[in-house]
Amino acid sequence: MSQISPTALTQMADYFKVLSEVSRLQILCCLKDGTKNVTDIIEATGLGQANVSKHLKILTQAGIVVRQPQGVSVFYQIADLTIFELCRVVCDQLAVKLEEKSQQLELLDTFKKF
Repeated sequence: MSQISPTALTQMADYFKVLSEVSRLQILCCLKDGTKNVTDIIEATGLGQANVSKHLKILTQAGIVVRQPQGVSVFYQIADLTIFELCRVVCDQLAVKLEEKSQQLELLDTFKKF
């Protein structure tokens, strides 16, 4: 990492910023099952139309999602499914940390009994 240029690190940080918004992660999870239009995404996520459109624009600009016009509708899909590998790595790490916390709490409960 020490040999990565500040410009590249800035681009990496910007990519992670895109992924740091819950609504965008909801949209990505929705699109994991396949191509959907805005109406499908709204129904699946419960988010409002303006909100979904705003986040789809950001995801598209970041190259995470691609848009495909089809007649009067626009359909969206994940540009690179490896995004879910990144999410899996993060979820696995969070699960490990949660398990560690749980074990610490159990240990504290044991000490309370003395």
